[in-house]
Amino acid sequence: QVQLQESGPGLVKPSQTLSLTCTVSGGAFTTNYYYWTWIRQTTGKGLEWMGAINYSGSTHYSPSLKSRTSISRDTSKNQFTLQLSSVTPEDTAMYYCAGGPGIPYGATWWTYWGQGTQVIVSS
Repeated sequence: QVQLQESGPGLVKPSQTLSLTCTVSGGAFTTNYYYWTWIRQTTGKGLEWMGAINYSGSTHYSPSLKSRTSISRDTSKNQFTLQLSSVTPEDTAMYYCAGGPGIPYGATWWTYWGQGTQVIVSS
């Protein structure tokens, strides 16, 4: 059974870089046609797809966030990491990691989901 778990600080100061890690257990992380993604949900808004990576390291990013977003993976630890730079209070959201086979885009179709982690951007 594939499970995902997010980890990282719950509070980040404005202008800093938000960094979250997702640990994947139960297999599938080494399957190259799987993509692993970060999705967020801000208060009052729907799910927003941020970007995705596969086991080979191929990445895809949302055009609206591309200049501030970096996703990487550590194959030795079955982990992938989100870095979002120059954060503002508007980046306050519930952040989810997710994964599944197929295309790397979109915010709702993913097969496996973490439980989510709340990140607040505040001084």
